[in-house]
Amino acid sequence: MFTIGDFARYGRVSARMLRHYDEIGLLHPDRTDPATGYRYYGAAQLARLNRIIALKDLGFTLQQVGAVLDDAVGPEELRGMLRLRRTELEAAMAAAAARLAQVEARLRSIESEGHMSTDDVVMKKVPAVRVAELTGVAGSYEPQDIGPVIGPLYDRLLPLLGEAGLTPSGPGIARYEDVPDGGGSVVVYAGMTVSAPVGPVGDTGITVVELPPFEAATVVHRGSMDSVLPTSQALARWIDANGYRSSGYAREISLECPEDRDGWVTELQEPVVRATA
Repeated sequence: MFTIGDFARYGRVSARMLRHYDEIGLLHPDRTDPATGYRYYGAAQLARLNRIIALKDLGFTLQQVGAVLDDAVGPEELRGMLRLRRTELEAAMAAAAARLAQVEARLRSIESEGHMSTDDVVMKKVPAVRVAELTGVAGSYEPQDIGPVIGPLYDRLLPLLGEAGLTPSGPGIARYEDVPDGGGSVVVYAGMTVSAPVGPVGDTGITVVELPPFEAATVVHRGSMDSVLPTSQALARWIDANGYRSSGYAREISLECPEDRDGWVTELQEPVVRATA
């Protein structure tokens, strides 16, 4: 038998918590001294304590924990619940990291206001290009909405091109368009430059389109697209300051895409025309 202090140490919990579990009927001590009121626990009770803590960490209330334990959840079922909770926590951590990246991008955009050299922006004539594309819809232009759509599109696109016998002849080209009356939704186009006839590619879902030529204000962004905000906003400020206005939807040209996203090199191409007074 263990004193409450020893049992708390072996179970990696506090004695105060064990007293609370006793009071609410979740884990009674094996024996309570009638004279002193001291609580004593058996080693076999560690199994129930482990289940209580595991279920509490899964997000169950203590009342729900009691109900689950009364139903005698087995080790394998409990492991499955823990794996599910682990997956949920990993997803929450990834979402939090993405939000942090966006906060940092906003801060960098604020800090860089007025400091970007005009030499970083280049005007160029972009020729017509044929692109094999898959499309999806995102809830908005926010990175947390775009990322989960465009990433899987490219993951599907490259294998499908191989199966169709099409070899990319140039860089990847991502572009976006507003969904008409879509409440802010965005059509996402994930494409690769190809030399192929315009039209559907079998039953792959891929369509080859010819994108028209245009005059563009361009700038090169280095790093993950999660941190593109300062670069794209600096480009917007340059366009406005130099007497241009946007004349269509921008394109993102993937120049280098190593596994480390911080090593990505992407050219932003904004179609522009001279602004009128």
